[in-house]
Amino acid sequence: MIGPIRQELLSGIREEGQFRTLQEKLRAFPDLQIETDDYKIAATFFNRCRSKGVQGSNTDFLLCAFSHRRSMPIFTTDKDFEGYNRILGITLHAA
Repeated sequence: MIGPIRQELLSGIREEGQFRTLQEKLRAFPDLQIETDDYKIAATFFNRCRSKGVQGSNTDFLLCAFSHRRSMPIFTTDKDFEGYNRILGITLHAA
């Protein structure tokens, strides 16, 4: 798991006990390192999608780049990734 995903999963949990429980369960997933090339590809993906009228966050495109470079599918229910997929050809894991 990359750091931005861990942060997103933990963000917005109001109950401290639930936060601690999820934080503990997420320890089962090792941290994977984001590399310089991931950021470069994320910027390329951002620009490519933007030129086609598809907007997204820097974090979304970083996830797309990270998974693309490692041939890893993205597990998400976020419909924005379907739009990215049409342009970028990323692999999505069906929920």
